[in-house]
Amino acid sequence: MNDTPEATPIRHDLQTVAFYNLENLFDIYDDQQTNDNDFLPTSRKKWTPKRYENKLRKLSFAISNIGKTETGKHPAIVGLAEIENAKVVKDLIAYKHLKDCNYNYVHFDSLDERGIDVALIYDKTAFKPTHSETFRVYLIDEHGHPDYTRDILLVSGFLDNEMVHIIVNHWSSRREGTKETEAKRIASADRVIEIITKLQTENTNPKIIVIGDFNDDPSSNSIKKLVVNLNLYNPMNLLHTYSRGTTTHNFKWNLFDQILFTTNFFEATSNTLSFDKAEIFDDDFLKLFNGKYKGKPFRTYLGPKYQGGYSDHFPVYAIFKK
Repeated sequence: MNDTPEATPIRHDLQTVAFYNLENLFDIYDDQQTNDNDFLPTSRKKWTPKRYENKLRKLSFAISNIGKTETGKHPAIVGLAEIENAKVVKDLIAYKHLKDCNYNYVHFDSLDERGIDVALIYDKTAFKPTHSETFRVYLIDEHGHPDYTRDILLVSGFLDNEMVHIIVNHWSSRREGTKETEAKRIASADRVIEIITKLQTENTNPKIIVIGDFNDDPSSNSIKKLVVNLNLYNPMNLLHTYSRGTTTHNFKWNLFDQILFTTNFFEATSNTLSFDKAEIFDDDFLKLFNGKYKGKPFRTYLGPKYQGGYSDHFPVYAIFKK
């Protein structure tokens, strides 16, 4: 793996906001509060310190390069999904490729049944958080019991001295079937609509960026509901094709990882942030380079079998210009 890509001159007028589902970034210790029994040195997956370190090395390298071709630097803000706790986020931002990036983080524990949360890491020199809170999505399973999923994270603060609001999501999976689980993702969309409506009531023309693994594509009802009800722009619409996405299932590409934002990012007023471009970060080093899964994400595990890769998702990013 080439750890020194060609250098691009640093662009101080550009900032990258990214999102990355890290595919089960668990530490190696048993936590009675989380469902982490698959990710222990003694488990079937043999999640050893060496494998944990390898994953941190790979993920830190990937994150440090998101948007670097365009901006010459690491992302200002990265939303993360599938992290076990604050410890793994601390370990990640202290790892060699990120340790000089001035990253701090925002994380809250959620009641998710798999024991995974979302988090936000940010470069302290580019982003100054002023407020953070989480919002629970209230779901009921088929037996009428509470169905705990990831909370939605809101972080507000100054990006290049301009107030922005970042909403980080990881919506319910399609594991029991797309149609069977759709109502759960619609419920999450409704929660985001509530959060944004409140922000718009309390602030004048707020700039809002919604990022996450939505487990739905840009064309899905839940995402279209956000776009229509909130007048959000979804640049990922243009990126999803039969041969490109962020994750695959049965050899079909999905673009579950998305970045949407309020249309005031199109107002090119002087000294304010405006939208420049959005992309899937799918550089070759993140892909399998041979076999029947060639070109697909180079993941850490395929079922119980250790692959030693990065994640089963590619990151996505948007670049904003001042």
